[in-house]
Amino acid sequence: MMAFGSDRAPRLSASERERLERLRNATQLADLVDLTGVGTEHDAYFEAKGEWAKLRDSELPASTPTGDLPGDSVTVDGERFVVHGVTHADTDAERLFIRAHVSSFLEAGDSVYCEQGIRPMYFQDIGGVCEMDDYRWALAECEKRDIDSHLDGTVGFDSLVEDVTDAASQFRDAVFSLIHSDGDGYSDAFRRVLGDVASGFLMSHEDAAMGQDFESFARSKQAAENPRLLGGLQRYYKRMFLPQPLEREWLRRHDPELELVSHARNERMADYAVYHNEADTSHLIVGAAHQPGLVYYLERHRDGHRHVDDFELAE
Repeated sequence: MMAFGSDRAPRLSASERERLERLRNATQLADLVDLTGVGTEHDAYFEAKGEWAKLRDSELPASTPTGDLPGDSVTVDGERFVVHGVTHADTDAERLFIRAHVSSFLEAGDSVYCEQGIRPMYFQDIGGVCEMDDYRWALAECEKRDIDSHLDGTVGFDSLVEDVTDAASQFRDAVFSLIHSDGDGYSDAFRRVLGDVASGFLMSHEDAAMGQDFESFARSKQAAENPRLLGGLQRYYKRMFLPQPLEREWLRRHDPELELVSHARNERMADYAVYHNEADTSHLIVGAAHQPGLVYYLERHRDGHRHVDDFELAE
């Protein structure tokens, strides 16, 4: 098995902890200019991203192989939501591992929600697993906002797992075409970030083994075959992504459609689960790249900054 260095986290100094909190509390790219001292918002984003990854690596607890299904818990109005990031690579090993845990959740009376496309992949014959409408919502939002689309217009949702996979593939191919093109004036760092987003959010894709995203690719491959390693993959994404407002603003400026089908779906899934949930404990099974952002928006609900009074299902 390929090693990526230690998953043991050294302790942060007081000054490092203060620095991390300042980055965590930034809500717009303009804040990063002041924090980093870098002249442009574009360059400040990359500077902050590197610093964030290093500090988070020191803050996060160690990741060790476990037979449990790891996840992060947030309590909203007395209801506990646990977000479990998985590879959704459609392997027998992950399927058996997750199904065993989900069955025990349901037997305990918990609710289970999953990212759109995961239910037909892993839980088609398990009643009680609710599939959210995140992909359908994202594509409807793209159409509503009249955003130039990477899609060819053939994606529907009649056969869900195939259609979600087709949509993801089309988005990935469009972004990878940008990454591999010549003469467009974009930096290597810009290309790597778009590649990270496309490969991390839009299901596994072996062509994504490039640049900084190679660790994500390799960890996903390992965890898909040995789900006891899912904690390491989850930890990777927790240090890879800046707080959601920053990631979304940066991506929205460069590719608003990709922003909707990646980070924006985190917000939608949090709203969906909070609006529909009636159980004391609910489990959300999503791609590992979604986990940090979904936790962020659940915390916004917890702290009274988000509400779902006007929630409507995507058509």
